[in-house]
Amino acid sequence: MYYLGVDLGGTNIAVGLVDENFKIVLKDKVPTKASRPVSDIMDDMAALCKSIVERAGVSFDEVESVGIAAPGSIDPKTGYVRYANNIKMKNFPIADELKSRFPVKKVFLENDANAAALAEAKAGAGRGCSDLVMITLGTGVGGGIVIDGKLYSGFNYSGAELGHTVIEVGGRPCTCGRNGCFEAYSSATGLINMTKEKMIDEIDSIMWELAKDNLENVNGRTAFDAAKKGDTAAKEVVDMYIKYLACGLTNMVNIFQPQVLCIGGGVCGEGDYLLKPLIKTIRRWEYGGATQTNFSQIKIAELGNDAGIIGAAVLGM
Repeated sequence: MYYLGVDLGGTNIAVGLVDENFKIVLKDKVPTKASRPVSDIMDDMAALCKSIVERAGVSFDEVESVGIAAPGSIDPKTGYVRYANNIKMKNFPIADELKSRFPVKKVFLENDANAAALAEAKAGAGRGCSDLVMITLGTGVGGGIVIDGKLYSGFNYSGAELGHTVIEVGGRPCTCGRNGCFEAYSSATGLINMTKEKMIDEIDSIMWELAKDNLENVNGRTAFDAAKKGDTAAKEVVDMYIKYLACGLTNMVNIFQPQVLCIGGGVCGEGDYLLKPLIKTIRRWEYGGATQTNFSQIKIAELGNDAGIIGAAVLGM
């Protein structure tokens, strides 16, 4: 049997046909054009699902289910997107709307960050384990929790907002309205803000050269690239970023003690330059310290942009 996974984002609708071994047989995407009527978005989603199945040479009877990974607040039991600000959905019956357009018996729905965590647990960095926590470092800090092989999202399906745990009381303002959130320090946005602040204080830093003397060109690589060239100011930014990231991740280890804690996002492209000092700090701070014999493995997520598709498909397996 096969399973369709739909990753609904503010920019693209990505669909993939996934087999029983979690492998994507065929995938494609179309622009979401999020400002248009939701009915138009659903028409394109259904059309892409149909196109993928036909191009893969699979009959519709061989497609067991469709899973949708959607942003925002969702209700998996009813198949409703309760609220998604980027796609203008409010109390929208997305599962039923897809069923009415596409010949499939079962449609499942899950939050996109949760779906990505499930994908990593089943087919990525955590394959073979039963307990995993995933942290995604992007514009914000997303999270997903898998316990005993199943997603945990709280009684109201709004749990796993791990980026909105506070790591600095009274600290930087966060988009959620609080101050000092994990997200405000460890997201790509937080890293960029720290980099810009240090550049303003250190006008001779190599970071200015890398950014072509324009703060608007600063990105998540600027401080890391300059630090590798020996720039002291950049090294201070990198060290501070890793310190805050380690603080947030140690909290996750101490709360959940997962077999695997995996991190994803663009900054993970730094590989061991990020991971080695990060793990060293977490090992020093985590509960039990040197007395521990079984440690949570800290890994970089493996599935990249395919995590949403695979995780959505897994919902029906």
